[in-house]
Amino acid sequence: MSVAETVHATCVVVGEAGLLIRGESGTGKSTLAREMLLHAGREGRFCRLVSDDRTRLAAHHGRLLASAVAPLAGCIEARGTGIVKLPFEETAVIRLVVDLCEDSSRYPGPEDATIILCGVVLPRILSRRGAVLTDLVLGRLSGVCDTVVTL
Repeated sequence: MSVAETVHATCVVVGEAGLLIRGESGTGKSTLAREMLLHAGREGRFCRLVSDDRTRLAAHHGRLLASAVAPLAGCIEARGTGIVKLPFEETAVIRLVVDLCEDSSRYPGPEDATIILCGVVLPRILSRRGAVLTDLVLGRLSGVCDTVVTL
C-alpha cells in the first residue's frame, strides 16, 4: 500500500530527476524552480515544471513520486506578475529535496543531509531563503556534487 499526501511545495524535473522544493510562502520556491528551468534549459537539458504551490506526493515501490494537484497543473507563480502557464510533466520521481527556511545553519550537520517523506529517505539541501542554489542543485541532480566534505 502506498503512502500519499499533499504538501506545500514546488516540483521540477531535470533530466530524469525530480526536485522537490519546500518552504513557507515567500521563501522562493517558485523563483528557484523558474531559475532551475531557465538554467537547465540553457544547458540543453530536459526540464519541466511538475507542480507549484501544492504537490501531491506518493510512495510507490520505494520511490517518491510527485505530481500536480489538478487545478494547478502547468501553473507557476511569478511574484509581482501573477500566474504563468508553462509546459509541464504529470509526474516526477523525486531525487533531491531542497528545504528553504528563514534561517539555517551556515554548515548544516549530517542530520540535515537526508529527510524521510512518505516513508522514503531522500537527500536534502537545507538552505536559507534567497540563497543562490541553482548551480549547486543542478550539480547534485547530475551527480557532480554528491558529497559533502566534513572538516
